[in-house]
Amino acid sequence: MCESCAFTGHRQISDDLDEQKLIDIIKELIQKGVKTFYCGMAMGFDLLAAETLLKVKETYSDVKIIACIPYYGQEKNFSDADKKRYVDILKKADEQVLVSDRYYKGCMLKRDRYMADMADVLVAYKRKETGGTAYTVKYFEKKYPLKEIIYL
Repeated sequence: MCESCAFTGHRQISDDLDEQKLIDIIKELIQKGVKTFYCGMAMGFDLLAAETLLKVKETYSDVKIIACIPYYGQEKNFSDADKKRYVDILKKADEQVLVSDRYYKGCMLKRDRYMADMADVLVAYKRKETGGTAYTVKYFEKKYPLKEIIYL
């Protein structure tokens, strides 16, 4: 049974991202029994996915949103607008998981592995074969070959 989902995606979002498709995927997953969603809280797709989940949660109140923070102070270098989005999401998330209390090389990948390990399905906004999103997709494919990846 599919009960949990993690999101992975790029910090830069191009015009080809269909936000309505993201909403439809989330609703379809909820109808299939997914109730817990893991969001990595990075700029770009992560924040967009979390905000989209918050909108969907207005209708599906039993959905649980878990903000997965790679290290304390992640938002320090975000733009002012993204800092506000980040703080607003954290206030509304059902749970926060802090993977590390400080930044170190690899803490983002540790967060990505944590989310992948917790998920029954992965929703990926992947447009290139390098970087954290590509790493997370490859990790999920290799470790969980029978689990589903949904590409946006």
